Amino acid sequence: MAQLAMNKSELQKQRRQLALYERLLPSLELKRQQLRAEAAKAERELRRLEHDLTTFKQDTARAIPMLAASDLDLSGLVSLKDVDIQDDNVVGVRVPALVEVELDVASYGFLARPHWVDAWQARLQEMVRLEVAINVARIRHARLEHAVKRTTQRVNLFDKVLIPNAQETIRRIQIFLADADRAAVVRAKLAKQKHHHRASVLELGGQP
Repeated sequence: MAQLAMNKSELQKQRRQLALYERLLPSLELKRQQLRAEAAKAERELRRLEHDLTTFKQDTARAIPMLAASDLDLSGLVSLKDVDIQDDNVVGVRVPALVEVELDVASYGFLARPHWVDAWQARLQEMVRLEVAINVARIRHARLEHAVKRTTQRVNLFDKVLIPNAQETIRRIQIFLADADRAAVVRAKLAKQKHHHRASVLELGGQP
């Protein structure tokens, strides 16, 4: 580490840095508060979707009780074809936003399977959409929480390290310069006294 220069130039440099840190800290704190609010909002949305899916599955089990006892092969009724996701900018953080879910819905003969399969297929589509929405919501929430953590680290860096260090450095330089000024004054007084003493001796014809 380079040795600290104890001079007025360094003092001005440290004061400029301190002013910069103190100017940036409020904006960082505001960003952290905004990110926390957005992360909490994303978490509420995630919990809502998870609750909706759980409730929907329970409703489906009650509405189609024969599904549990059926030995029919119901695979392939609904499959995920495409998911349209766009990037959102939330307080400077890129997060996914679900736009559309495209499904492949298999066709089958109405006489080939029981009537309730049609209802199950319709409900299955909603379940797939909810599961996709939950996955996107989880990523969105995770990215915002990560941004909160990183911004909190920066706030702590400014608040607990950079600003206190700059303040301490300024204090040390000020003390050093004040001591140097006092020492210079003392030296000047001593030199003046010595000069007066020498002048007095010379006036008396003696040796200085």
